[in-house]
Amino acid sequence: MKFKRQLYDVIYHIGIILFGVAMIYPVLWMVSGSLKNNTEILNGGLSLIPPNWRFDNFSTGWQGFAGITFGTFFKNSFIITILSTIGTVISSAAVAYSFARLRYKGRQFWFMAMIGTMMLPGQIILIPQYIIYNSFGLVGTYIPLILPHFFGQAFFIFQMMQFIKGIPRDLDEAATIDGSNRYSIFTRIILPLLKPAIITTTIIQFYWKWDDFMGPLVYLNRPQSFTVSIALKLFADSSSITDYGAMFAMSTLSLIPVFVIFLMFNKRLVEGISGTGLKG
Repeated sequence: MKFKRQLYDVIYHIGIILFGVAMIYPVLWMVSGSLKNNTEILNGGLSLIPPNWRFDNFSTGWQGFAGITFGTFFKNSFIITILSTIGTVISSAAVAYSFARLRYKGRQFWFMAMIGTMMLPGQIILIPQYIIYNSFGLVGTYIPLILPHFFGQAFFIFQMMQFIKGIPRDLDEAATIDGSNRYSIFTRIILPLLKPAIITTTIIQFYWKWDDFMGPLVYLNRPQSFTVSIALKLFADSSSITDYGAMFAMSTLSLIPVFVIFLMFNKRLVEGISGTGLKG
């Protein structure tokens, strides 16, 4: 029996290792490609070791195109991503507190309406939103990419609701006896205890917005305002020779912000996800 258990553990860990290698291999191949030229990338097969380490791909890629460096694209992505993440965290936490703690007329209706939006693909509302923003002359600005996130995101609202339900109501009642109003309870009690869920929301939203391609593609029309995701696509030019080495080099750099954020808050991310299963 002990032998079977050990054999099972060995097979299990080997399977996990192979699965992990399969998942991370494309990333390693991209990093390796950032140090190769086009011929080595296209004819090098699955090899991860560059024959000649071409660090000049990073300087070539950083020059960008049309006289605009990748520093500008990174700055644009950071502006959109950071503001969108802040808006998502603040608004989603406030709405989640409202649904989880307050009682008011129409609450159930609005909750079901919010849940219904989670079932709609983003492509369905893309054209109506574009028409609305275009009528206000906002196409070509960052507002269509940032403003909606200050009105809550259904996925994160539901996630925070589940976390708030795990916070005892006795804390609210004690604060009310001490003279606190709903705003004070939310800012001084709920928000500090909501920290794991807030960090989880921050990481996931930062990743989603940083990696967003469709939004900037639809709303941005000037190269000076393009994000990293759009700029990387412009490296692949069907009318000329694509510099894959430079494209992979910039793709590698684009992974660094998300990777750093994940490493910094990895522990809190696990706590936030597990904490959403608590019931009040």
